[in-house]
Amino acid sequence: MGQSTPMKITEIRVYSHDIKVAGGRYEMAISAVATLDSTVVELVSDEGLSGFGETTPLGPTYQPQHALGARAAIAEMAPALIGLNPLRTELVRRAMDNALTGHNYAKSALDVACWDLLGKVRGERVCDLLGGTDRDTVSSYYGVMPDTAPRTAEAARQRETEGYLRLQVKVGGRPLAEDIEATQAVADSISPATKLLVDANRGWTMRDTIEFSLACRDIRLSIENPCRTYDEHRAIADKLNHPLFLDECTTDLNLITRAIIDGVAQGFGMKLSRVGGLTPLRTVRDLCVAHGIPLTIDDTWGGDITAAATVHMGATVPDPFYEGTWISYPYQEQAYSCLTPPVQPSNGTIPIPSGSGLGVEPDLANWDPALSIYD
Repeated sequence: MGQSTPMKITEIRVYSHDIKVAGGRYEMAISAVATLDSTVVELVSDEGLSGFGETTPLGPTYQPQHALGARAAIAEMAPALIGLNPLRTELVRRAMDNALTGHNYAKSALDVACWDLLGKVRGERVCDLLGGTDRDTVSSYYGVMPDTAPRTAEAARQRETEGYLRLQVKVGGRPLAEDIEATQAVADSISPATKLLVDANRGWTMRDTIEFSLACRDIRLSIENPCRTYDEHRAIADKLNHPLFLDECTTDLNLITRAIIDGVAQGFGMKLSRVGGLTPLRTVRDLCVAHGIPLTIDDTWGGDITAAATVHMGATVPDPFYEGTWISYPYQEQAYSCLTPPVQPSNGTIPIPSGSGLGVEPDLANWDPALSIYD
């Protein structure tokens, strides 16, 4: 019995879209952004189908990545992908690694586009290709921006009433006493059933982290990536009164594995673009589940394409290990128009997009590619 001719990538189109922050500013301990530059890729196949992926670095200082770098990296890798079968996601991943070292955030967009195409060809959702799910929605969580203690507590109460059962309070970039006061006010204002996480986004020293954990030792919370490097977290992990989640400093699978073996991480805030897309994130998911480590499935920012990819992966994480998925929809103005319903939270949950692939179809009517690579 003969085999059909494998699908091939015939063209890679690259688009750029500005995303404005709702309210004008998104603040973290050591940086703030008002507008983000989103890069969307379209993989065009010889069978007339397209798959979409996206990467949106959170400004140039959140991690060692930026939007112009994403497009330059895609331009470098794209010629090596023309003619490949996009349905063979592992082989595409190897081709990207052979063409360019690092730049996982750029590889992520291309990898997600392959999964979108795979789902469209097979008539299945990406979450089902990644292992399957019995959920219709995934849980979401909300990041509360830094403010005075009363205002932070009020914002946290408001989000809790909206259905968010996990709240992330942003801290750092100001006197530690203000962070302690705000955290205590939030803890006093929300239900004990609501999970509380304090995220310093690398804005604390080791001393700050230890002092904070001591001052808030009677509050049930977790601390996320307070310091700059993995070695700093390893040095203080056994001196804290709270579980430690790692985020920005876990840059690849090797470091994630090391954090588990060393007993430093009691959880991970995993970003899709940090590890390079759905293909490597699937491995991270399985590694964490195998070692009993909870994780969130997120990305930096982006439109419906990014949101759909994280929701599909989040839907496949078993309940005991799933801490929810954060998407940037509530914090931004519309990234770009889609022909499909928006991916957005409601009552603290996010519906899984229906339809094959990601279940998201951008409206290409007014899109002009900034770059097009073809054979």
